[in-house]
Amino acid sequence: MTTTVVAPRAKHAPSRPPALDIVIPVHNEEKALVSSVQTVRSHLHTLPFEHRITIADNASTDRTRQLAQQLADRFDDVRVVCLDQKGRGRALKRAWSQSDAEVLVYMDVDLSTDLNALLPLVAPLLSGHSDLAIGSRLARTSRTVRGPRREVISRAYNLLLHGTLRARFSDAQCGFKAIRRDVAQQLLPLIQDDEWFFDTELLVVAERAGLRIHEVPVDWVDDPDSRVDIVRTAAADLRGMGRLGWALLRGRIPLTDVAQALGRASSAGAGGRLGGQMIVFAVIGALSTAAYGVLYVALRTVMDAFAANALALALTAVVNTAANRRFTFGLRGPENHLRQQLQGLLVFAAGLAVTSGTLWLMRAVGGDGHPLVEVAVLTAANLLVTVMRFVAMRMWIFRRPAAGSSGRS
Repeated sequence: MTTTVVAPRAKHAPSRPPALDIVIPVHNEEKALVSSVQTVRSHLHTLPFEHRITIADNASTDRTRQLAQQLADRFDDVRVVCLDQKGRGRALKRAWSQSDAEVLVYMDVDLSTDLNALLPLVAPLLSGHSDLAIGSRLARTSRTVRGPRREVISRAYNLLLHGTLRARFSDAQCGFKAIRRDVAQQLLPLIQDDEWFFDTELLVVAERAGLRIHEVPVDWVDDPDSRVDIVRTAAADLRGMGRLGWALLRGRIPLTDVAQALGRASSAGAGGRLGGQMIVFAVIGALSTAAYGVLYVALRTVMDAFAANALALALTAVVNTAANRRFTFGLRGPENHLRQQLQGLLVFAAGLAVTSGTLWLMRAVGGDGHPLVEVAVLTAANLLVTVMRFVAMRMWIFRRPAAGSSGRS
């Protein structure tokens, strides 16, 4: 991919990196570009920060690129990044990765968001209090003007995010966001989407890594000239949600590495929230319990109840530990794998003691029973073992070191 950067003229170049870099991604925006950049410049001059405006042109075919270069030539606080491929996410990745500013901002060229929200957006990032900041059209104190169709689609999309990816931020796709440069350096290589799902993916990964997202209620007026293909974008977003959810479930995103590199998250934040871990653990536990029942009944035809219980429990315990290591607690690779399996076997021994005691009690009370009755009683006993196993895995076997410590799970 070809990228061209048109920088301010050298004789006007600032002596130090700016505090803010306002990135405006554009594609065929010749009508709005000049007035929007001049409006943003005027507002930035009211703020006490060194700044830069970066026009990120992604494959425009009208006069947008020419006008952008004229603005860069005219104003020493404007530069242009030119890409030969479309995609809002692609444009933001390139502009942000090339910036030396302390805080990187993104806003839509239509300026639907009131610029008075800019200072509240960037202040927590400049102070170091937060890692990312987003404008929210769905906050209780926000004021928005838009048609009912877009309102319903926006709220439905965010509800879907909350239900499927457990997102806690209120508005994923408002075109008004900011990120600290050091945070962007850690997150951008992990974000796969180059188009409209970029915002959502960035926020979900940041939240799962335990980073702090600051939300600002905004005044927002819908652009009647918007050319976004809502149906195509919605379909792409659904595909992105499926891909991202599967990657998170399989532990393919190094969330702990991000949290530790930034020194922002506790071990609990990086390791995954309790609610989400319990859901995945419950699914794996249900599958393990079903496998245990099948194995027990099969083994019971060739050996006594105690031996069948021990062997079925041992086999499912090894698989259960491996599955929880990867999917529930997001750990991959061989590091500490043997130690964790041995710890899992100790938990298995405790479970074996509970279930063997249950079998002994059944024998003492009623003699030999039918295998199906035995497996039903043993499954009930395994509920206690399951709770014990989850606590042991979270607090002992797969416990992550606190951020900044030298150890690794």
